[in-house]
Amino acid sequence: MKKFYETWPFNFGAIHKQDFKRSKIVVAPVPYDATASFKGGMREGPYAIIGNSRYVDELLEDGKGENLTGLKTTDIFTLDEIVLSRNSAKEAIDGVEQAIFEEIVKYNKIPLMLGGEHSITLGAVKGLKKKYKDLSVLQFDAHTDLMNEYEGSKYSHACVMRRILEQKIPAVQIGIRNTNTEIEEYLKKNRNISVYKAPGLPETEEIAGKLSKNVYLTFDLDAFDPSIMPSVGTPEPGGLLWHETINFINEISQRVNIVGADVVELMPIPGLHAPDFLAAKLVYEITKAILAKTI
Repeated sequence: MKKFYETWPFNFGAIHKQDFKRSKIVVAPVPYDATASFKGGMREGPYAIIGNSRYVDELLEDGKGENLTGLKTTDIFTLDEIVLSRNSAKEAIDGVEQAIFEEIVKYNKIPLMLGGEHSITLGAVKGLKKKYKDLSVLQFDAHTDLMNEYEGSKYSHACVMRRILEQKIPAVQIGIRNTNTEIEEYLKKNRNISVYKAPGLPETEEIAGKLSKNVYLTFDLDAFDPSIMPSVGTPEPGGLLWHETINFINEISQRVNIVGADVVELMPIPGLHAPDFLAAKLVYEITKAILAKTI
């Protein structure tokens, strides 16, 4: 009998032949937004990214279920969603650390986390730090996220980079265009972080010189200009644009070893699909850039 239907797996790229053992990159959906402040809804981000990835042409299988554009179907594996504790923000971050290490890093895979809000990055970085002692962080963001405390919590999305720096992990920030006096005073005293404000992007050679060999790339989608990425909790005018950003990621990935990454802060707007598709395409571009170095 002729078959009148298809079945599409609900994973990044709708890949039919996922294989964890052969995979190089493991996608980890983390639907968490408990410390969201200005707007909420980032917990829907991972589902929107995965859903839209199923229509990224480069991720369509070749008919044999073997190849995608720029990678093989066995290069990438999507975990089931990581559900975090609701008892406290700290407990949630501890859960991210545990999951990233136990489910991905321990098996010598590269984690690519889908948020969710930016606070979860701390857990991923701590999980990777167990393996890579020389880890540094490359952050794309409109905000420094360097508050010591926000709304009574030291584990807010607004504090994530402050907590990372306290782990003796150096960082470089790109796309910044919103700070305050507390942050400016902190930056004057801290030599372990370099901040590059928008507009424009610095030279990749300069950035690579400030990073260690092994790098965690964290991409808050509000780094992009709201004209192409309005679906974030805290949009800021004057941000980065698509082609310059993708070119930068491709270039920097050839100069450092990206051992983990995340794309966070997507807050889907009902009926507005272009930003969700952009986020999915960004995850694909980051994946391709990492594999171009590791292959």
